[in-house]
Amino acid sequence: MNSVYIGNENLNQNIMAYDVVIIGGGIHGVGIAKAVAEKNRSCLLLEKKEIASGTSGKSSKLIHGGLRYLETGEFNLVRECLLEREYLLKTEADLVKLSPVFLPVYESSQ
Repeated sequence: MNSVYIGNENLNQNIMAYDVVIIGGGIHGVGIAKAVAEKNRSCLLLEKKEIASGTSGKSSKLIHGGLRYLETGEFNLVRECLLEREYLLKTEADLVKLSPVFLPVYESSQ
């Protein structure tokens, strides 16, 4: 295993104790950490500020069914979004819930 020097020998020894080290606590970093943990592997997630404090933290957190892709006819993306939403509703029921959304439609709408 190759060693990465971070500037603190104690820190280097501690990092080498993990199977995976992830830099960045955005949506991808956290998702990877979750996948690693589900495989019973040890994981260290490093984030400069707070988890999801960057772009991930500023999103609406809305898990949609791909409605916006219908307009452009990207039906494969609609299907993919619906499958991902269904998966999250089943596997992360404590974090994801269905919320009704009303979309106003006007005569002048496209």
